Amino acid sequence: MTTTYPFSAIVGMDGLRLALLLNAVSPAVGGVLVRGEKGTAKSTAVRAIAALLPEVDVVAGCRFSCDPAAPDPSCPDGPHEPGTGEARPARMVELPVGASEDRLVGALDIERALSDGVKAFEPGLLADAHRGVLYVDEVNLLHDHLIDLLLDAAAMGASYVEREGVSVRHAARFLLVGTMNPEEGELRPQLLDRFGLTVEVAASRDTGERVEVVRRRLAYDEDPEGFAARWAADEEALRERIAAARALLPRVGLGDRALRQIAAVCAGFEVDGMRADIVTARTATALAAWAGRTDVRTEDVRGAALLSLPHRRRRAPFDAPGLDEDKLDEILRRFEEDDPEPDPDPGPEGPGDGPDGSDGPDDTGGGPQEGAGDGGREQTPPTAPEPSVPDQRGGEHEAAEREDGSARADRDGGAADPGERDGGTGGAGGERAAVGAAEPFRTRRLDVPGLGEGAAGRRSRARSAHGRTTGARRPRGTLSALHLTATVRAAAPHQRTRGRSGPGLLVRRDDLREAVREGREGNLVLFVVDASGSMAARKRMSAIKGAVLSLLLDAYQRRDKVGLITFRGADAELALPPTSSVDAAAVRLERLPTGGRTPLAAGLLKAREVLRVERLRDPARRPLLVVVTDGRATEARRSGGPAPVERAGRAARMLAGDGVASVVVDCESGPVRLGLAGALAGGLRGTRVTLDELRADSVTALVRDVRNVSNPRRAA
Repeated sequence: MTTTYPFSAIVGMDGLRLALLLNAVSPAVGGVLVRGEKGTAKSTAVRAIAALLPEVDVVAGCRFSCDPAAPDPSCPDGPHEPGTGEARPARMVELPVGASEDRLVGALDIERALSDGVKAFEPGLLADAHRGVLYVDEVNLLHDHLIDLLLDAAAMGASYVEREGVSVRHAARFLLVGTMNPEEGELRPQLLDRFGLTVEVAASRDTGERVEVVRRRLAYDEDPEGFAARWAADEEALRERIAAARALLPRVGLGDRALRQIAAVCAGFEVDGMRADIVTARTATALAAWAGRTDVRTEDVRGAALLSLPHRRRRAPFDAPGLDEDKLDEILRRFEEDDPEPDPDPGPEGPGDGPDGSDGPDDTGGGPQEGAGDGGREQTPPTAPEPSVPDQRGGEHEAAEREDGSARADRDGGAADPGERDGGTGGAGGERAAVGAAEPFRTRRLDVPGLGEGAAGRRSRARSAHGRTTGARRPRGTLSALHLTATVRAAAPHQRTRGRSGPGLLVRRDDLREAVREGREGNLVLFVVDASGSMAARKRMSAIKGAVLSLLLDAYQRRDKVGLITFRGADAELALPPTSSVDAAAVRLERLPTGGRTPLAAGLLKAREVLRVERLRDPARRPLLVVVTDGRATEARRSGGPAPVERAGRAARMLAGDGVASVVVDCESGPVRLGLAGALAGGLRGTRVTLDELRADSVTALVRDVRNVSNPRRAA
C-alpha cells in the first residue's frame, strides 16, 4: 500500500490547506475547486487531507456506508436496524476523466428489472465516496452531463439512478474536491458556482521555499515510511484539532451582525443568487470553529469571502476569477462605520484561544519545518494562511488598454501599416504593436455539416448519449439507455416459444434495444488569422480582433476545442495548439502584432498539418476551419514557381480534398474590392461571410451549415 505524503509536510500553499481543512471541519461548505498550473502539488494536498479525516462508523456489509446510528431508510441494501457498526477510515475516491455515467452513479440490471421485477443495482463511485472524499482531477475536462450529475449529488446529498421507470436512490454526502489547470479550459460559470470554495495555487518564487519543497519531496521518495513517521506526531495533532473543531461547530453562533456583514459583502460584489451568501456564512462558521471560538467575527467573514466569492463575482468573458481585496476591505470598513461593533464582553476564553491552546485561525497545522543541515526538525511558529488571490486588474485593466488602443486608432485616422502602404512588400520592419480588440458580439452559429459522433457539446448535430431519441439498435457494450418500446416489440413474438404462462414478459438479452439519440457535439475550431500589413489598419484590425474574440466566446459556450494560427511576414505560426482553453486563445489574440507580407498559402498549409495531427489524436472530433483574411497573398515568389495567389488556391483545394468544413471571414474593405476572399472560399468549398454577416442580429441572411465537398454547387 502506498504511503500518503503527510499533509503537515506540505510547504506553503496556505490558502489551499486552509480551504481543505475548513471542508474537513464542515463538509456543508460544499467542497473546493483548486485552480493552478501543473506541478503545484494540487493532487498531493487533496490525497493528504483524506488521511486526516476521522474514522466513520458504518453498517457491516452495507455497500453504501450507512451510519449505524441513523441508517438511510431508502438504502438499497436496507432496511438496517439501528445499532452498533464497524469503524473504518474515510475513503478517498477518484473519478477518472474518462469515466462513464454508469461508473459514476451506478447501473441497474435492466434485464432482471424487466423480467423479474428486481432492482439489481451495482453501486457507482458516488456510493463509494459517501461520508468520504470524492476527488476529480482535471474536473474541467469532464463531460458536462457528468459534472451536472456530480454537482447535483453534492448539493442534494443523494444520488438518483433512473432507467425507464425503475429508480434507485441512495445517500451520497462527500467532500468534493476538484483540481484544474485553467490553460486546459474553464468550467462554465453555473458549474463554478456549485463549488463551495475556490483557491488559486502557483509555484512559489521564493528560493528558500522552493529548496525546502525539493528537499522534502526527495526525502519522501527515498523513504516514504520513514518520512511519514517523522511527521506522524504533527499529523495526529492536526487530526485531533479537526475532530475538536467538528465537535465545536454546532455551538458556533452566527449573529445578525455577521449575517449583515456577509450580505453587504455579497451585494457589494454583485454576485448572482443567494448561494454565495449561504456558502460564505458556512465558511465563516467553520473558520470560527477552527479557531476554537463560538462566535463569528469580522476576520472570519473576510477570510470566508476570500475563499467563497472569487469564482462567483460578475466578470467579463475570459477574465480569470479573483477578488479585489481593497474593495473587500472598503466594504467591511463602511459597514463598521454604519454599524459599529459594541465592546465585546470578554468570556472565559481569551481571543484566539483554541481548544488545544493554539493561536486561532492563523494556525493551519502546517507543522514544523524539516531542518536542512543535520536532517533533524526545527520547530517554527505557524504562519498565517492567507488565501492566494491573483492580480485583480482583470477586465478593467484590459478595457483601459482597449480604450487606449482605440484612441490611438482615432489619432491614426485608420492609416494602414507601412507594410500595407508599400503594397505588402514590407518585411519584419513593418511590424506594429498589438491593437486592442473591439467589443465582442453574439455571432451566428456555424455548423459542421452531417452527423458526427464527437464529444458532447453545443455546435453540430451528432449521435450522443443525451438528446432526442431518433431510433433504436442492438446495444454496443453496456446498455445504458433502454428503448422500452423496441425491447418489448423484439421480445413479444417469442413469448409462446419461451413458455410464458404468467403475466410477466419473458425478456432475454438478445431482445434488449438501446435508444439512438441525436444531440450536439463540440468541434475543433481552428482559426487561421491574417496578421499581415494588408490587415493592419488600426481601426480595421481592432474590428477583426473583436470578431475573432466573438467567435472564441461562441466556441467557449458551445464547448469546442480551439486552435490559433497566424500568418505574416515570411511564414505561418501555430500561436496556440488545439486546446480546450478558449481563455488562452483570447490572450494570444490580444497580444497579436501585425505587419509584413501575407503568406496566405503558408497559413493554409500549416492548418492542414495541424488538422492532420489532431485527426490522429481525436478522430471523432470534427474540425471547422475559420480563415480570417481579405484574401490577398503577397509573399516572396520563388524563381519559376507559381504566384502567391495561385499557391494559396492550391492549398485551399488540398484542404477541400481532405473534407475540411471551412468558413472564410472576408475582411476586405474600401470602395474597390478584389473579391479574393470569395475565390478562396470557393477553393475551400466553404462559406464566405463578411464581418457584418457574422453578427447574429444582422439583417443579411447567413446559411448556417458550412458547405462541404459533397455539395460543390453550394459554393459561395
